[in-house]
Amino acid sequence: MAIKGELLIGAESLQGGGKPFFAVEQTSGSRLGEAFHGATSEQVESALAMSWDAFQSYRETKRQERALFLERIATNILDIGNELVDRASAETGLPKGRIEAERARTVGQLRLFAAEVRNGLFQELRFDPADPDRKPLAKPDLKLRNVPLGPVAVFGSSNFPLAFSVAGGDTASALAAGCPVVVKAHSAHPGTSELVGRAIQKAVAESAFAPGVFGLLFDAGFEVGQALVADARIRAVGFTGSRRGGLALMDIASKRSRPIPVYAEMSSVNPVIIFPSAMAARGPEIAKDFISSVTLGAGQFCTNPGLVLVVDGPGVAEFTSEAASHIAEAAAQTMLTAGICDAFRRGTAKMESKSSVDVVGRGIGGTALEGQAVLFSTTGSALLEDTELQDEIFGAASLIVRCSDQAELARVLDTLEGQLTVALHIDDADTSIAHALIPRLEMLAGRLLVNGFATGVEVSPAMVHGGPFPATSDGRSTSVGTMAIYRFLRPVCYQDFPAPLTPAAFREGK
Repeated sequence: MAIKGELLIGAESLQGGGKPFFAVEQTSGSRLGEAFHGATSEQVESALAMSWDAFQSYRETKRQERALFLERIATNILDIGNELVDRASAETGLPKGRIEAERARTVGQLRLFAAEVRNGLFQELRFDPADPDRKPLAKPDLKLRNVPLGPVAVFGSSNFPLAFSVAGGDTASALAAGCPVVVKAHSAHPGTSELVGRAIQKAVAESAFAPGVFGLLFDAGFEVGQALVADARIRAVGFTGSRRGGLALMDIASKRSRPIPVYAEMSSVNPVIIFPSAMAARGPEIAKDFISSVTLGAGQFCTNPGLVLVVDGPGVAEFTSEAASHIAEAAAQTMLTAGICDAFRRGTAKMESKSSVDVVGRGIGGTALEGQAVLFSTTGSALLEDTELQDEIFGAASLIVRCSDQAELARVLDTLEGQLTVALHIDDADTSIAHALIPRLEMLAGRLLVNGFATGVEVSPAMVHGGPFPATSDGRSTSVGTMAIYRFLRPVCYQDFPAPLTPAAFREGK
């Protein structure tokens, strides 16, 4: 499938009229060839107008038709073959094996949402029959269902070119809900975005849906994304990225005459708590797995363990030494963009400049485009005095926090911002201590896990990939798993509707 650097608006593919930019081969920093162009204001308007028009018919498509559409997208992505893997690997610097796994996840979640659409439970149909004989007032006939919000703007993420991008979880769940999607592709992997976008565009045509069900726009800056969020026809936003970017979109959305929800995943250091008995019994074993998680994918996961909380005592010195030895063996890895690599270096340099922080160990150095893993250490009292120590460093870096006792560890937890995850490493003797912390941790994060690390996110009905601010803008939601569909739905009650007016979902179970 040829990459032409074109926008996808309705059934058309056309050259953008905005500023040009180029895809970059990350390991070398060289251009990959074709220029991409941002969309003009007229092209953005065209995509929005078509999306709004398509919503009127797409919102009421039969569930079977919508499920087949999602499955066609999955099939079309697979049909691209190795070209997609090669391009995504080149644009991100991620190994081909990682891209293949991410492609499987992307296809899997599309099929998962197809199954969710078929079962129809997301509609939450409720029937409350009339009771004309009720005293003192007759009871009306009431029905309820969830309806789609309207067109959704989705922003592709830098660190997952497939699973959190053009056909990723935000797009899949919005389309499953009955919402057209306009994607603002991430400028770090535009060729990958175009390939996947064409697979979706083809599925729209194969399903005989209105062409505006999907659109793909490029931008060399921020104007296109800002215009999408500000437009009255966009009714929700899906975003994965930096806190600064998420807050900017939230600000635009809140100032609209009709504010809309922005579901933004932004910032998390994903604390790991190693309890005393587990530390004493298997600290070196935990250290090895910890460093593997820190360095996985150059640390460019939103669930990267950036903070380790321990109580000073038996095994802590051995844990720290073992972690330092493993990180010393970690090779530098190509980061997603030069900008991300620069930000990582600034973040680690700032951490190292803190008088209360020690450098425990470093990985093997690399090129200007590669991130060198680093492990820091500080005390609980220092973190309580300096909240900057809990700031996220996006990359292969983590901070061990040595607390004087369990009470100080609890105080540290109380100072932390909202998180995506908290991992607990316990043995049987730690159960009572851990149990006492669970209420705190439930208030802190969207996912709690025991004796593991959070860098694997299972796509399933029970998964929560979200958490209190700033992990996400709305901690009541998730961007992974079937519950993600509810972000793009709202309930409507139908009172005393005669049969001819009753929506088909009630009359026919469709």
